[in-house]
Formats: sequence, structure tokens, C-alpha cells
Amino acid sequence: MAASGYSDLREKLKSMTPHRDDYENKCVDETSNGKPRKRKHRESDDDEYEHSDDSTDLREQEARRVRSSIQQKTIFTPEECALIEKKIDEVVAQADAGLYREHTVDRAPLRNKYFFGEGYTYGAQLEKRGPGQERLYRKGEVDEIPSWVHELVIKRLVTNGVIPEGFVNSAVINDYQPGGCIVSHVDPLHIFDRPIVSVSFFSDSALCFGCRFQFKPIRVSEPVFVLPVRRGSVTVLSGYAADDITHCIRPQDIKERRAVIILRKTRPDAPRLGSDSSLRASLAQKPGRLKAKRSHRKADPDAAHRYPPARANTPEVFMVQTKLRKVRLAFKNSAQVFHLMRNWSKCNWKT
Repeated sequence: MAASGYSDLREKLKSMTPHRDDYENKCVDETSNGKPRKRKHRESDDDEYEHSDDSTDLREQEARRVRSSIQQKTIFTPEECALIEKKIDEVVAQADAGLYREHTVDRAPLRNKYFFGEGYTYGAQLEKRGPGQERLYRKGEVDEIPSWVHELVIKRLVTNGVIPEGFVNSAVINDYQPGGCIVSHVDPLHIFDRPIVSVSFFSDSALCFGCRFQFKPIRVSEPVFVLPVRRGSVTVLSGYAADDITHCIRPQDIKERRAVIILRKTRPDAPRLGSDSSLRASLAQKPGRLKAKRSHRKADPDAAHRYPPARANTPEVFMVQTKLRKVRLAFKNSAQVFHLMRNWSKCNWKT
């Protein structure tokens, strides 16, 4: 990125979308009964998202539904924030020193994640892409939640009635540098219970709902709803905001370093890597959805090199293939087959 002359993704974004202000907002097509279709829960939705001229009302209705399912309050004082931010810096230093387990640290350009208690596979880490494919890591593959998170953060939330005691068993620290981002997503429904609780540190930012990311060049569509998040504020997502619309952090909303601590509870039946029973249960509950994933596989770029061209379907080629089958059946010894086929091909094979 530095080689291209850009210091962060915000500058690159502005340079690649000079007419961003003229970009037309798009909205969901209406179904036959007049209700809007649900958004696709994908990290990056490159599909066309059709809108009608009267989409403003629909977007405003959706924005109201998002806002009504969010709770936000400021709990932590600037002094408390400074103490917690010092602890976050210690986490970063320990990670740089290699003191954490392998799956505790997940690095990306301008954004690092630190999993504690429970971690899970997502995005490019998935063997099969798509919602519902995420899996928890095996027990013990990420570090336990640090004691300071319990003492300085979780206890304050319990005291203020944000979450019940004993709710949190997963804590993730997202550490963003200026211009960092996280693409549109829904926290996996089969992995985490609701609500989703996050606490912001270091600087103010914004959480956007209903954006679409496109890449090469990177572009972000206009959000349905923008939620300002202040340093020391607590944000609680549930209902529509947590389950039925994607949320993201845009590059232009990270102007200074920002960190967020995300506190969640994993479902007792959440599938885990290496757990055959979890996979069987998941297949039994959602056979249709999992089976449908096969239809979304990308085309194989090497397929043309493995399959014979159309001209191979000729009598001559068929005769050669028949002879080869007879040779394989007649000779069981692999060395004899190799030498015979090599000598025979020199004399008879014509390209």
C-alpha cells in the first residue's frame, strides 16, 4: 500500500471513487406481497442490489428497525478508559513477543484480532465459504480471557445491568489502525447467543449497517444506518440489528487508532472443529441449507486442462482408449505396463 503512495485505505478509497457523492442509493426489490426481502448475510456482497425510486421510505423503515434494536450508554470514564487502553497495549506487546497460542492472534492489514476464551474460523479461513460454515476452535487453542477483562470491563457491565453475571465466555479485542476496516457481516447465529456487546476505546468511530463492500477497487455503499460510537461507550446489539442486517466498520470511519472489546456467549450446541457429533447435528438440523452450498462453488480454472477437447471423440481415439483398457487388464505388473505403454506410444501415438 505504501508503494502505491497511500498511507491508509481511506485515501485509496477517495482516489478510486471521486464521484462517490453522486452514487445512487439502492434498496431491496419488493416481493409480491409488498414486503422487502431479507438481506444476504455475507461478508462481501458483490451482487447487484436493485432499488426503486421510492426506496427512501423502505430505507427509513429499516433504519428505524435497526435503531430500535440497539442499546447504547457511556459507562467508562476517561480515566478508566486510559487504564484499559494500557492493558490493551500490553496484549499487543505480548502478541508481538509470541507469548500467545497460535489461534489467539489473527492479523490483517491495519486490523488485528485477539481471541480469548473462544475463537472461531471465519472469512478466508473457512474450508467452505458462506454463512453457517464457521466453527469454534478446539478447546484450549486460544488463551483464556485475561483477568483484567473480567475485573475492569465485565464486572462493570454486570453492575450496570448490561449483561447477567456469567454470561460472557468469549472476549475479542479488535485493534484498528487509521484506515482499517472490517467488512459487512452478521455475527454467526449458530455460534453466538444474543446480545452482542462491544466497548470502544482510544477514539471515536462509527458502526454502519447495511453497507456493501466491493473490491478491486475497494468501494463501500451508503449505509442504511450509521451509529456513532464514542470512546468509553457500550453498544448492545440484539434483534433486527444483530440478526437481520449486516454491520461493518468503514475505512473512512477510523481516523485514529481505535480498539473495541467484543463480549459474547457461545451457544452450547455451536459446532466445533474436529467434532463429528456437532457436524452431524448441524447437518440433521439444516440439511437443505448446507446442501445448497455446493451450488455456489467457483468454477475450476484448470478444468479445461483435465478434460479432453471435443476432437477427442473420434473413432481413432476410441480405439486407442479401448486398447489401453485391454493392456491394463492383461498386465497386472505395473512395471510391465509402464514399459509396454511407453514403447507402444512411441510407435503408434500421433498427436
